[in-house]
Amino acid sequence: MPQDRDVPAGCQGTAGSAPGPPARSPRSLPAAALQLSLPSAPTQPGLPRARAGPSPARAELHLPGPLFTSFYLTAAVLSFAGNIIGSGIFISPKGVLEHAGSVGLALIIWVLGGGVAALGSLCYAELGVTIPKSGGDYSYVTEIFGGLAGFLLLWSAVLIMYPTSLAVIALTFSNYVLQPVFPNCIPPYNASRILSMVCLLLLTWVNSSSVRWATRIQDIFTAGKLLALTLIIVVGFIQIFKGNYKELTPSNAFRFWMTPSVGHLALAFLQGSFAFSGWNFLNYVTEELVDPRRNLPRAIFISIPLVTFVYTFTNIAYFTAMSPQELLSSNAVAVTFGEKLLGYFSWVMPVSVALSTFGGINGYLFTSSRLCFSGAREGHLPSLLAMIHVKNCTPIPALLICCLATLIIMLVGDTYTLINYVSFINYLCYGVTIIGLIALRWKKPKIFRPIKVNLLIPITYLAFWAFLLVFSLYSEPVVCGVGLIIILTGVPVFFLGVYWRNKPKCVNRLIESLTCWGQKLCFVVYPQCGSAEEEHSHSSSSHSWRLVSDTAVRNSHQRGL
Repeated sequence: MPQDRDVPAGCQGTAGSAPGPPARSPRSLPAAALQLSLPSAPTQPGLPRARAGPSPARAELHLPGPLFTSFYLTAAVLSFAGNIIGSGIFISPKGVLEHAGSVGLALIIWVLGGGVAALGSLCYAELGVTIPKSGGDYSYVTEIFGGLAGFLLLWSAVLIMYPTSLAVIALTFSNYVLQPVFPNCIPPYNASRILSMVCLLLLTWVNSSSVRWATRIQDIFTAGKLLALTLIIVVGFIQIFKGNYKELTPSNAFRFWMTPSVGHLALAFLQGSFAFSGWNFLNYVTEELVDPRRNLPRAIFISIPLVTFVYTFTNIAYFTAMSPQELLSSNAVAVTFGEKLLGYFSWVMPVSVALSTFGGINGYLFTSSRLCFSGAREGHLPSLLAMIHVKNCTPIPALLICCLATLIIMLVGDTYTLINYVSFINYLCYGVTIIGLIALRWKKPKIFRPIKVNLLIPITYLAFWAFLLVFSLYSEPVVCGVGLIIILTGVPVFFLGVYWRNKPKCVNRLIESLTCWGQKLCFVVYPQCGSAEEEHSHSSSSHSWRLVSDTAVRNSHQRGL
């Protein structure tokens, strides 16, 4: 068990680092500062938490024992469905319909999107119980293919997937807030961007100030999406019972205003897949399930059809109130739906969607910063990103990096181009991870697998994956090509920052100075990682980022900062 240490003010090291000479103004690290509150959705088992010691000024770190298995099937279904259903359903219908070319084909794409998500979820379920590590895709790819592949996945997530998703949701938030102010036109570009940035900066400050505030915002604003979707589906059923389903009759539903090419169909699937993003989070709760071998597949087979039902009938409800042309011309589909059918209560729709997207921004910001934190702990990112605020226990450097990347992406593209961009990279990473499942079957055929899916499931998923990527790249070569180039820029970064360990002293001193400056600016420390065995495991395979940080910490102790 690691011993308690007094941590000096200024540039502060880990609770388990070798102590230097006494500082000029020593202070004990508060007990709360050693407790890193990791995301509750998705839960990441296996990461250490701190508990208060016998003295309020001291802290003793304890490794967690096995998680208490009280997560039954009903809770698993609700958690899984809640992770998937988000603001994407208020964004993607227009993009799916635009590329599908007809109402009927658009609805078929929504149903098939749910089927593809189910196949991917089953593959991830096997990986989740076979490789019980936190970090999801990043941990699996690193374990199977090695550090470079894992780093590239992490690199793409930090620079592309999370920031782009955040940008899309923030822009949707501003569109729904501003649409009632500009009812007859698209909200001004500058107004939309400024409001999106204000929202993002506000939530970055909230997440930096208090984990409790962030989780409460998530709980409260989740009600917004449930209210909006329930209202849309109920009103849609009322419209159908009244006979208002002209656009849904077979003769009208499959009347194409354009003949979609294979590339258009691929782009329609990419637009729809954005709404289904989140299906790969289920493996984070496998350790908490009662009888996961039995309940995990059941949760998938119940949750995915439930989400598919909600998404399909939400789109059906849209077409009971709007023609395809009206939906395509709308900048905020749910607002147009409310204006047509809700009368004086039409204000409920933009408010509900705004609440939903506000909570979505908070959730993505919350989890993306923890991914940076996890990557930095493994030595794949600068150690400053793995540090937490002394009092608030929040990963402020990681939050600032996520916020900055999102602000930049927000300025370079419109919503639907960004969706194609992020969905292409998402599917690329999903496919690589599922290829890893097949590779693991070949490399370690006798490893214990509590869940083992039929090999046809990953093969079917990968066949669809290849179709989607090839034709998306053909239809949108610039958007997809830029994403691939950004991923490949991670190769030299990996070899220079991670693989190259014997850097010149001038480079080490520069990184030490930047790390110390960042610690002083954000008032953060590197938290204790866990047991001595875990520390030994980390040190035996540590990378250059980690070594540089440890050197900076020791030097800062010696300077008495």
